[in-house]
Order: sequence, then structure tokens, then C-alpha cells
Amino acid sequence: MTGKESSTTDSHRGGGPAVEHGGGAPAKRPRTIRRRLLLITGGVLGIGVLGAGAYAANFAVAYRGRKLSNVGDLSFANKVRIPPLLEGKDDGSGRRVFELTARKGKSELLPGKQTSTWGINGAFLGPTLRVRKGQKIAVSLTNDLPEATTLHWHGMHLPADMDGGPHQMVRPGETWRPEWEVAQPAATLWYHPHPHQSTADHVSRGIAGLFIVEDDEADRAGLPGSYGVDDIPLILQDRAFDDDGSIDLRGASFLQSLAGVGSPGVLGDKILVNGTYDPHVEVSTTLVRFRLLNGSNARSYNLAFTDSREFHLVGQENGLLEQPLPLRRLQMSPGERAEIVVKFEPGEKVVLRSYPPELGLSFPTKRFGGGEDTFDMIEVRAKARLTTSPPLPGRLRGAQAAITVPADAKVRTFDFNSTVINGKGMDMSRIDEVCPAGKVEIWEVSGDAEVVHNFHVHGLTFNVIDYGGRKPDAWLKGPKDTVRVPPGGTMRLAVALPPYTDPKTPYMFHCHILRHEDVGMMGQFTVVKPGTEGSAPRSVEASHH
Repeated sequence: MTGKESSTTDSHRGGGPAVEHGGGAPAKRPRTIRRRLLLITGGVLGIGVLGAGAYAANFAVAYRGRKLSNVGDLSFANKVRIPPLLEGKDDGSGRRVFELTARKGKSELLPGKQTSTWGINGAFLGPTLRVRKGQKIAVSLTNDLPEATTLHWHGMHLPADMDGGPHQMVRPGETWRPEWEVAQPAATLWYHPHPHQSTADHVSRGIAGLFIVEDDEADRAGLPGSYGVDDIPLILQDRAFDDDGSIDLRGASFLQSLAGVGSPGVLGDKILVNGTYDPHVEVSTTLVRFRLLNGSNARSYNLAFTDSREFHLVGQENGLLEQPLPLRRLQMSPGERAEIVVKFEPGEKVVLRSYPPELGLSFPTKRFGGGEDTFDMIEVRAKARLTTSPPLPGRLRGAQAAITVPADAKVRTFDFNSTVINGKGMDMSRIDEVCPAGKVEIWEVSGDAEVVHNFHVHGLTFNVIDYGGRKPDAWLKGPKDTVRVPPGGTMRLAVALPPYTDPKTPYMFHCHILRHEDVGMMGQFTVVKPGTEGSAPRSVEASHH
């Protein structure tokens, strides 16, 4: 119900029988004491505070209350809000200029309740930015919030000092003006804040939006492409709310936290799509392209239609697939995007639902991590008369070729354990890796057996070479920048490093479970001229503008 908003400045498994999502959970390997401490800290503290009997009773209550579902609770009464499209203004020099303001506001997210929210150019969320490959763009971001923040262009290939990471903080009342040339194929990207130790709260309050890149080849791919008509963005987010309608930034009471609730961050019991609660979307064509974004802080979704209809995956985080991939389910961890094309018949209704995701966890972390939750996301209503769409092509123009890995590719390893990477928490002044510009490397990422993690790298595209010790399923083979880490296993990524060199400004790699990122599960890498890695600095200023 985001139609009633005001700014203060303005008054698993995927793919049905033949295609499994993630291939099941790989064999779990032993982890360190640090990981065990994360899992049992709440229990030890709870026993000390409550006593064994009281703790057991509290745990039982907390455990029973964390199997969440909204199925049967919704009437799909509200037309989903389509974020406004912003394509920038030509400044006369060939640049497209985007003027953005981060601001406070009030939004009616739940019926009859006013919620204090943040947004970009509005009270909650932000516009969809759309650009074309080869365009030079300039952004003017003014911070009218009470706190310093950033705006990170998630998935965009651009110089590190334009990336909007934690080194590009914008203080209240200041304006940040990054500029770059769009130098990547068509893709569905997004933007969100990235302040060190506060990202989860800033995203929860409402700052996020899509960033669509188009190009000439993808225009000729034959996909639905009329924004808001047959090319529809769906930003999927969960939220927890207090009784007064305010957004709950903690997600667990004191007693629940003693039992272990809240370790991945807030897992809300209310679903918002494009900021709309209890939503439906009306479609008018026989084929519809949905651009899906998991914009949640910690929740994974296992998406399918309630009639088990087939849909086609046509794009992932960093671009189109070579050919449409038929699926019946698709699992998405926080930060991942997917473009799907769905066929509809006149007059029909169907619900997009998230079934319990395959997280690879056991008792009790499976339930506490959202692994038993089921949510209706949005109802799709087809009009009585539909415009006939062109058929979905067998192959997609504009798709990127797979990344070619040289025989002598450098291998880097990243061990995700508890809330640290390679045994180290985030240090804003430490450079963890120095990488040669334009090269292709293999990054091996290992996962904690009982904690959900995923892996996002700024400024580049990677392909999954293998996942949990075997070839990746088809839905994992496209151009990506975010992927779930196999629990207790290892994945190998072909990483195409950025061409932009800057020995003093780092890019980030981190878990995109935002609480994990905030408490230290993040590292930094710089990109330098090949051959100069040994002489590049290993420390930088802790923050700069």
C-alpha cells in the first residue's frame, strides 16, 4: 500500500523433476571452534541467565514460533507499485545525469499504519534507473538523511572510487557525484546503501532500487521489453514490524536471541513486493518478463508458481543466458537477481510462492535460518483479453560467452567460517588481496556447515565452474556476481577481474547476508597494473570520500 507515502521534504531445489536447485547439500566438513561458538553462544548465555530448565522452555517456545508462513492470510488486495523509471537527463555534453536524494519519509506499508521509512527520491525504495551500454553517466546523490550513508551500484562494472562502497561515505547534507561509462552488456543490477557496520539497518529502512542496463544486441533478443507492461520489476523483501507499524531492526526479542533466533539477521514475517504489502499484478500480454530481485537482508526464497507451471530463466545477475532455461522452481539468496519469462492464459490467476528453501542446514539452524518458511509473494492476474506476444526465441542475442580460464590461472581461497573470511574480520585499512587488472583467476570459496552464507564481489562478473564438488546445475552457469556458498562445501569461480586500476581504493568481497557483512564478514581487494602486485600498498586510509 505504498500509494499512501509522503516524504518529509514534500509534506533448494529448482527446475522441477529434471532440474534441481543447488544439487542438494554437499557433504559437510568439520569447521572451527569459532563456528561452533556462533551456534551455541545463545544457548550458553541463555542457560547462564535462565537456568537449564527455564532455558529449555524458552528454546521450545522460540523454536515453535519460528516456522513462518502467510499462506491463507492474504487477499492480494493491493495493486503492486511499479517503481518509476528514471533515464537521466542529457547535460549537453553527451552524459546522462541522474539526480538522486536520500530522504526520510512516511509510508503506509501495513494497512492503517504509518511507518517511518527512508527512500531515494521518495519515502520508500527508489526509482528504477535505466542506462545503455556505452553511455557516460553522472549521478548526483544528496544525503538528506540523519546519518552518513553510501549508494553502491551492485553488479556495475566501474572504477573502485565510483563504486559506492564503505569508502565512499556521504555525510548528511553532502552530495556525492560519481561518473563512469557503462561498459557491460545488458543486465538487471540494483543499488543499495553500503555503510560499514550499518548496511542492514539502512536497507531495512527502505533504500534500494533496480538499475537496468540495456544494449543493442539484447534489444534484438526477442524478449518482452515494455517496462511496467510486459517487463515488470519485482523487488522481493521481507520485513518485521513492531505493533505500532515501525520497522523492527533487531528481529528477535531478548529471550528469542538467547535461544539462537536472529543470528542471520532479521527474518521478517511480512512480505513486501516493490514496497507493496498483500500485492497483485495485472498482466495484459501472453508472455511476461519478470525481473526478480531478492532485496532481503537475510532471507532466501525458493520461488515457484502455485500451479507448478513452467517458466523460463533468461537472465541472471550480470546478463542474459545463451538460451532460455525451463524451470519450475528457482532459489535466490539475498542480492541475487533473475529474469524469468512466464506464459499466461486470458483470465487466469496464479500466485508466486516461496517454498521452504534448501539451505543445507540441520536442527535447529534450519528453522532459525528460514529453511522451513513458506510465503505467498504476489498474485498474478491475467486480463480477460491478452495481447499475443512474439514466441520466446530458442537462443538469446546479447548473451555473454563463458569466461575462459587460462591454464596458469592464479587460485585464491576464501574460507567462510562464522562471521569471518580466512580467519579475519573486516578492517577498513587492510587490503586482503591485490589483483592484476583484466586477468581471469579462479577463486575457491568454502562454506560453513551450519550457517547460511553467500558471496558477492564488487565490480566484476564471475562464472561458477563447479559447486560442492560437481558441475554446476544449468541455472548456475550464467554471468553472476552473487551466489550462495555451498554449506560445508566448496565452489570454484572463474573471476574476470576489472580493467580499472587503483592501488589506493579497494573493491569489496563479502557475504551478502547483511548482518554478517556488518559484523565483519567482508574483505577488500585492489586492482593494479599486472606485474606490480608485489609493490602495491597493503593498507589504505580507513575511509575517504
